[in-house]
Amino acid sequence: MNCSPEINNMCKINSCPHHGPSPIPEEGGWKKALNISDISGLSHGVGKCAPQQGACKLTLNVKNGIVEEALVETIGCSGMTHSAAMAGEILPGKTLLECLNTDLVCDAINDAMKEIFLQLVYGRSQTAFSKGGLPIGASLEDLGKGKCSQIGTIFSSKDKGPRYMQTVEGYIISLGLDENGEIIGYKFINPGIMLEKIKNGISPNEAFESSLGIYGRYNDAVKFIDPRKE
Repeated sequence: MNCSPEINNMCKINSCPHHGPSPIPEEGGWKKALNISDISGLSHGVGKCAPQQGACKLTLNVKNGIVEEALVETIGCSGMTHSAAMAGEILPGKTLLECLNTDLVCDAINDAMKEIFLQLVYGRSQTAFSKGGLPIGASLEDLGKGKCSQIGTIFSSKDKGPRYMQTVEGYIISLGLDENGEIIGYKFINPGIMLEKIKNGISPNEAFESSLGIYGRYNDAVKFIDPRKE
């Protein structure tokens, strides 16, 4: 290794004993991570693109430094969905370091990769204290029974107030208002469950009716409105 004359002319001073890195929690144990292969865990990272017109939530399940499972969820930019498809093919099977240095096409997905990398290498994963971590496929639990991303969409204006469009339960088709004109509940359709029923041979009408649900004091409402039209 080449050194500058200033360094070459210095005398050597011994430093204190080298104990290596501090141990980090890794799937229920403590490990001194010296190499990427020492990293295991399941965690999430959220990133945004440069113009901040969209965001990505990235979930990785890493075993011995290798990405075994990836869940890529994006919102906001139509191009992101295609980038997410590419990322889903690119990430599994690569080391965590390879993933960090791979162009995942979309700024938001790259940003999410950076955030999740930091969490994992610092021992801040969701499974830091879970012995053995989580099995491959665990990230699908984030999608619920319908295997759909859980998205909340609420629109509100000063003059007309709030409109619930979509919540974790599903697509809102009706809002229930009380005598003060305030939302006290809603009726929703879970599209993931409905489509699963249709796929299994149930008629569309029956699948639609059986996938409806209500939340809150919807049945006590004095007025019902379609949040997308009224």
